[in-house]
Amino acid sequence: MPKGIRKSGIVIEALPNLNFKVKLDSSEEILCHLAGKLRLYRIKVLPGDRVQVEVSQYDQKRGRIVYRGR
Repeated sequence: MPKGIRKSGIVIEALPNLNFKVKLDSSEEILCHLAGKLRLYRIKVLPGDRVQVEVSQYDQKRGRIVYRGR
């Protein structure tokens, strides 16, 4: 399975079903969902948090949050 491209950004909005709107450092806004390990360990992600996102190779407007910074 191909890996996505890693980018960093800030969560700007929390949406239903663990989806988030993230503003990347390149000033793009994308829709992201939480990765499995973040769900498994119940890591809270709130608006304003710095995150790393894996962007899909096929759809540049969607991705998944793989790391929550401080």
